[in-house]
Amino acid sequence: MPASQITSAPRLRVTGIHKRFGATLALEGVDLAVEPGQVLAVVGENGAGKSTLMKILSGAHQPDAGRMWLDGLPYAPRTPMEARKAGVSMIYQELSLAPHLSVMENILLGMEPTRGPFLNWAEIRRRAVDALRQLGRPDIRPDAIVNRLNPADRQLVEIGRAIAVGCRVLVLDEPTSSLTAADIRHLFDLVRRLKADGHAILYISHFLEEVREIADRFTVLRDGRSVGEGQTADVTVHRIIELMVGREVKDLYPRSPRAPGETVLDVRQLQGANGPQNASLQLRRGEVLGIAGLIGAGRTELLRTIFGLDKVRAGTLRIESLNGFASPARRWGQGVGMVSEDRKMEGLALSLSIAENLTLSNLKDLGPVGLVTPGRQNAATRHWVQRLAIKCSGPRQAVGALSGGNQQKVALARLLHHGVDILLLDEPTRGIDVGSKAQIYRLIDDLAVGDAATGRAPCAVLMVSSYLPELLGTCDRIAVMCRGVLGPARPVQELTEHTIMREATGTEVDQGTGCK
Repeated sequence: MPASQITSAPRLRVTGIHKRFGATLALEGVDLAVEPGQVLAVVGENGAGKSTLMKILSGAHQPDAGRMWLDGLPYAPRTPMEARKAGVSMIYQELSLAPHLSVMENILLGMEPTRGPFLNWAEIRRRAVDALRQLGRPDIRPDAIVNRLNPADRQLVEIGRAIAVGCRVLVLDEPTSSLTAADIRHLFDLVRRLKADGHAILYISHFLEEVREIADRFTVLRDGRSVGEGQTADVTVHRIIELMVGREVKDLYPRSPRAPGETVLDVRQLQGANGPQNASLQLRRGEVLGIAGLIGAGRTELLRTIFGLDKVRAGTLRIESLNGFASPARRWGQGVGMVSEDRKMEGLALSLSIAENLTLSNLKDLGPVGLVTPGRQNAATRHWVQRLAIKCSGPRQAVGALSGGNQQKVALARLLHHGVDILLLDEPTRGIDVGSKAQIYRLIDDLAVGDAATGRAPCAVLMVSSYLPELLGTCDRIAVMCRGVLGPARPVQELTEHTIMREATGTEVDQGTGCK
């Protein structure tokens, strides 16, 4: 629909939606409306009800009460396929593509045109090409195999699937979580193009700066209820955060006075089998050192090599007085712990309980020699659950049943229970809500400062993050990685998002990086 024909009537309207799962009330009277040619951001903490609401809109769940309308007509899909046929398409954070099939097969999957008893391959190709053209990417070959595409192009194929079946409402769930800065810009250009064509777009994101840039309006969910809405141009990020958490957040990035001490990790000209190409750094006790860079620059590989997960090709490494490379088990023994960026695949055993995950690397003092008693294990777990404010039903709840933010807290609690004093944190707040982020930032600050009253010495934190405000807000120094080469660490006072991105993209020569 051309922008000139956009009306003010809601494309999608939802009123009084309730949904209960057993004893848990997930949604309690949610209202929202989005118009044609409009981007509506839906924000809220993990567990606020966003996912449940989106599953109801996409037909995966049915509401217990409430009503929905699509272009003024009653809308009550019983399956995701019914929702797609009606014109409501959901693009999940974890894409639902068939990686072994071609682009055109994925775009028309489940909706393939036929000629008699056979698939109409000419029509499949034509419709796929038309969808890619509408998305501004006619360069993507319709017969290309999806698993050979980069993450941004795979996401575009999923959006192309929605366009090909006549999408009227497009729901984007955390669409930028795995994209580079350049890919995010392309995605935003695409969202604006879809908006100009009259599509209604629901945009879910924890990155509130993105919400302010791309969305026309916002609605906030908290504890399953609608608690605020308005024009994004008329509200500050600080006010949205207050609505999300239900209280005033005075300082998202706490920064207590820190006194960096002796060097506890010294890396010289490190080369890993999978990256990095050349990395040198010195991490001191009582500081937070950030590693910035684009996805694929080698940041994750740097942490994995230091921790012993990836093999070393060359270089030297010293941890306090210990020289040389070691296995992850020895790193634990040396007081080094790591939180992986992929908590579901590498960071946690989702089928095990909170207590089992939290104490997995340190079973000492949990029972007689060689044994673990549930009582002691539960007591140790409750201590960390209370300190990190982990929302759960108890130590024996399965980690997989927790929200993303609480899962991340369990991964961090394991390091604290183990007693490490060098923490390697890879994207520690990816995919979690702003309230949980604030708690993790506060924890990082506490660890870097230490506690003189209890005799707890300051820790050293090496943190990788793609979110530049996070690095600038929490770190003492930041080093930028570009194409596998790590530049010198500099005080955050000397850096801005702009200068970091210039170095990360290699658009200027920086002494020591080799990027230009």
